[in-house]
Amino acid sequence: MMYALPFQTLLHFPCASKFTSSTRPKDAMPMDLHRKVSSLEIKRLSRRMVLNFCGFNTLLLSINPVLAAPMPEMKEPEVIRTLELPNGVRFQEVIEGEGPEAQEGDTVEVNYVCRRSNGYFVHSTVDQFSGESSPVILPLDENQIIKGLKEVLIGMKVGGKRRALIPPSVGYVNENLKPIPDEFGPRRSLFSHANEPLIFEVQLLKVL
Repeated sequence: MMYALPFQTLLHFPCASKFTSSTRPKDAMPMDLHRKVSSLEIKRLSRRMVLNFCGFNTLLLSINPVLAAPMPEMKEPEVIRTLELPNGVRFQEVIEGEGPEAQEGDTVEVNYVCRRSNGYFVHSTVDQFSGESSPVILPLDENQIIKGLKEVLIGMKVGGKRRALIPPSVGYVNENLKPIPDEFGPRRSLFSHANEPLIFEVQLLKVL
């Protein structure tokens, strides 16, 4: 009858090839039996390793199905039109609203994102992590708001969205012009880049 020793026990046996028929101890395992046991243990280990590996891959794919399927492409919304104003402001109509149109002298409620011209983030009324927004109220008066943004907002309809490049000459020519972040860090960051073109992506929420 065939018997098998534990794998740990096999590690303590001298190599069977060192024994001859005359020198092999009486209690040593026969050479052909040693080969069979070793082969059996290797096959058993190999099979176990393969099954574990397959099971691990299946578990990984069930936990994270993104690994098993290609990511969908994220597409920018199509630009309806692009305009350039005489003062150098350029803007794109991304979404054309359907509500009331903002006029000179109106007060409006907006969400916006401000970036440098190289794309680096400066400030936003929408939290990038939670998605919560804190809209700002802006008077369309160039003595209270940066002139470039005022001209971008005039003619927009509620629900509309525009992306604009505003030159510093019609931007933050002084530190009293809105929009200004309440927090010290974003405010300092904004004014440190006031002498370069800024990109505003603005959405008109209400005309008050």
